[in-house]
Amino acid sequence: MRIDWLPFSASALVAGATALSVAALLTPATESSAEALRLASEQRDARWLLVAGMFFLASVALTLGMPAILTLLDARNPRLGLTAVAVFAVGCIGTAGYAMILAFYKALVNADALVAEVLDQLTRDWTFAIFLYGWIAAFYLGELLIAIALLRARTVPRWVPMLLLAHVATLPLSQLVPADVASFAVLLPTIAFAGMGIEANSRHLVTAA
Repeated sequence: MRIDWLPFSASALVAGATALSVAALLTPATESSAEALRLASEQRDARWLLVAGMFFLASVALTLGMPAILTLLDARNPRLGLTAVAVFAVGCIGTAGYAMILAFYKALVNADALVAEVLDQLTRDWTFAIFLYGWIAAFYLGELLIAIALLRARTVPRWVPMLLLAHVATLPLSQLVPADVASFAVLLPTIAFAGMGIEANSRHLVTAA
């Protein structure tokens, strides 16, 4: 019996994008290590576990949604599409590592094993910075390449890649606006990936019919 995997991949893409936006919006916005420690000690464990769980769910679901994105890319130029999906997949997988960092961070706070000065030193460590900013770079670069590939393929409405490009453009502005405002920028790729998932499933249903 043949298993039709594309609807599941498209659904995973939509679910992953939704989980990513929920996790980002639930993450407490802080401007200093001391404030982050205070919030972590005051917030209930359920919220931090929920945020970590949603980031992990987003990582898994978005990775499973990559095949649905591939079906929307230009088959005449597969290198760009494959490169875009591969780079973005690295960013998606890195999100799972970020979820683990959040859970471990909350465990250290609960055990009174972390102070603001130590947290500052950890965030300035070059090995930690390489992994953290490497993950962020892969995520945004993957979005950029997918947007370019979609613009060339013309298989989705134009607003889908434009939302991805708009989200990439917000990266340099994230330090200039309040953290609460910057967190809402994640809604841009959420809507875009949801649109991709719906379009991929619609095209599949038309082809199957």
